[in-house]
Amino acid sequence: MAVPEQHDNRIRRLVGRVAPGLDAFSRYRVSWLPGDIAAGLSVAAVALPVGIAYADLAGVPPVIGIYAAIFPLFAYALFGSSRQLIIGPDAATCMMLAAALGPLAGGDPEYYRALVIVMSLIVGLIYVVMGVARLGFIAGFLSRPILVGYLNGIALLIIVGQMGKLFGISVAADDFFPQLLETLAKLGDAHLPTVTLGMTLLIGLAALRRFLPGVPAALVVVVVGIGLSAGLNLQQLGVAVVGSVPAGLPELFHIPILPVEDYPTLVRDAAGLVLVSFTGGILTAKSFAQRNRYEIDPDRELIAFGAGNIVSGLAQGFPVTGTDSRTAVNDAMGGKSQLVGVVAGGVMLLSLFFLTEPLAYVPTTALAAVIVVAAVGLFDVATLRELSAMSRVELGFSLGTTLGVLVLGVLPGVLLAVVLSLLLLLMLTSRPTDAVLGRVPGMKGYHHRKDYPEARTLPGLLLYRFNADLVFFNVDYFKARLLAAIAASETPVEWVVIDASPINVIDSTALKQVEQLIDELAARGVVFAVARRKHAVRRLFEASWVDVRRELTDASNYPTLTSAVDAFNARSRRDAEG
Repeated sequence: MAVPEQHDNRIRRLVGRVAPGLDAFSRYRVSWLPGDIAAGLSVAAVALPVGIAYADLAGVPPVIGIYAAIFPLFAYALFGSSRQLIIGPDAATCMMLAAALGPLAGGDPEYYRALVIVMSLIVGLIYVVMGVARLGFIAGFLSRPILVGYLNGIALLIIVGQMGKLFGISVAADDFFPQLLETLAKLGDAHLPTVTLGMTLLIGLAALRRFLPGVPAALVVVVVGIGLSAGLNLQQLGVAVVGSVPAGLPELFHIPILPVEDYPTLVRDAAGLVLVSFTGGILTAKSFAQRNRYEIDPDRELIAFGAGNIVSGLAQGFPVTGTDSRTAVNDAMGGKSQLVGVVAGGVMLLSLFFLTEPLAYVPTTALAAVIVVAAVGLFDVATLRELSAMSRVELGFSLGTTLGVLVLGVLPGVLLAVVLSLLLLLMLTSRPTDAVLGRVPGMKGYHHRKDYPEARTLPGLLLYRFNADLVFFNVDYFKARLLAAIAASETPVEWVVIDASPINVIDSTALKQVEQLIDELAARGVVFAVARRKHAVRRLFEASWVDVRRELTDASNYPTLTSAVDAFNARSRRDAEG
């Protein structure tokens, strides 16, 4: 009897690894159903108008945004490990998509749509390959200040880019500053009915989100826009509307054939899109998982995001990622499982059959209002305030990334974000904190003298800790700081004991520099000793014969700082007796 049970367990574990959502459905609690249905209806009410609005941002017909809002939800429900995350159209992703594909399309809308479909498939394949290769750690590649700076730049680009539609004016410029100047110069030509409707809907949307957060504000604004547009015949007054929306299912599994020479550019831009969208999406998934007390697997999320994008491409949609606002709606409405996405997708799928006729009356200025309010929400002022109090350096990097996006554009901004992340990493790790240690009366262990001025040191002994790994780009700093600590000692230093507990890695360059430092200290008559050395570091010293060549025997390598101090005291007593 045990064999079938073990077989079932193996199958369940396999299903759990490949399709976490399917495994979750097998454990579904009936008590979750009312909350999941309510959450699914609420998510659909938000996702449908947002999908239409973001289609405009991506430069495709509204129905493409509906496809992208619907079909990826079914794929994520099977493959995703987050019980709250809702994937779908995202402002930053749509902005990056338009920036990447616009130049390739050359003004041909049909070719642009073909590029969008293929881009979705490439993005999905990149996600899947990364998931199989277990590259989920790449989500941490962009630091939080850099990501915030990048998304703040995207938010400003979106807001300025929508001003023309909000005011009913034509803006020819593409770049941020020329676009801003042209918009300001043409404000006198604004179309009054469009401005009146757009600003009314914008203010109403912002007020609903502020004072009635439980109401699907975007849906209300779009419905009001449809009612005013159809009831007052605003088209006769020159107010632009979406126009006809095709009913029914898309042409599934249609993959356009593109020229081979377009693929290198598509793959390059898709990789940048994946980096930014997954970093933001996984942060959303992690934050809601922590709030609901469970863990997610970034590698599985890569595969789930990949499946969602592949399905979006096969359904004629555009690239998608994890979304903050719709996930927050799901969580606020008490959604407990991936079934929420299935319900939301099903409800929106019905809209393709029964609601496309009224969608034709949606004013484009209403969509601009939805996009602008979403972009304002994307702009993260709170993190900038935190950084101004915590780290001016990181604040500078964040603001520099924002400026870079505005000046260079969306896609060069990705490269800039990566470069600045690396520079920030180098700055933070090449100048780590360090400490001269002493004993504090009434406390165990050894502590930083700057934190505890009353900490006592022994004459002739310097206890020093470097709070980082020793590698090629910080070893000179380590050496300079140690020599400065020796020079600043109140009494001549006879022994230097390095607290090596923070050091997990030491590379060949740093090892050679440490050898030279040992020689330099020996020439001064200073003993070099190490305490609390990690096993990996000890093996490296032994393999490179540094211990032998520099006589770092057991008498100079101590398991604890206390044993090193005892050895120093014993030697001092022997010297005094001799």
